[in-house]
Amino acid sequence: MVLKNLNYPLDFKFKITTLSSDFNITDKNGNYVAYVRQKMFKLKEDVIVFNDESKSKELFRIKANQWIDFNASYSLNDLVDNKNYGRLARKGMRSLWKSSYDVLDENDKQRFTITEDNAWTKFFDGMVSEIPIIGMFTGYFLNPAYTVKGIDGKEYFKLKKMPSFFGRRFQLDRIIDIDDEDESLVILSLLMMVLLERARG
Repeated sequence: MVLKNLNYPLDFKFKITTLSSDFNITDKNGNYVAYVRQKMFKLKEDVIVFNDESKSKELFRIKANQWIDFNASYSLNDLVDNKNYGRLARKGMRSLWKSSYDVLDENDKQRFTITEDNAWTKFFDGMVSEIPIIGMFTGYFLNPAYTVKGIDGKEYFKLKKMPSFFGRRFQLDRIIDIDDEDESLVILSLLMMVLLERARG
């Protein structure tokens, strides 16, 4: 199963009516791309990507390779074609200051990096979110952005958090064309990253 012919920008919009971290992915015309559900009460991250909110068809599965850890990585699996796309790996201690991830293919070869654009956004969000009342509104003015670069140094995607009270919405834009399989690899990596990063900012 390859995600292709997508109409950008894509919107990642979290539901606030469920306890689990569920979100819809829709294209610029409002058409469904996928519905993402993170399983609750798991010692290891476990995420299922469905065709839509009806959850009638499982498309992808993302699972952590170990318990929560700075160096955890997440395998990206296609359930339709029974294929492993690769994995998303967090860059350990560097992510404490500026979020950074490697995207590796099925042969464990690095293909892309995902890097937070401005480390100060993370820093100030951590400070301001601790302030009573004011901290509730950080989602309106402290919104991180991330850039996906290939090993060729080119910028392929830009993901940014949109202003919202509950940190509910992210928007993904494609900057230049990309191979369909690589596009699927990057999108799966980004939706996992959003779940990991959403708690802040």
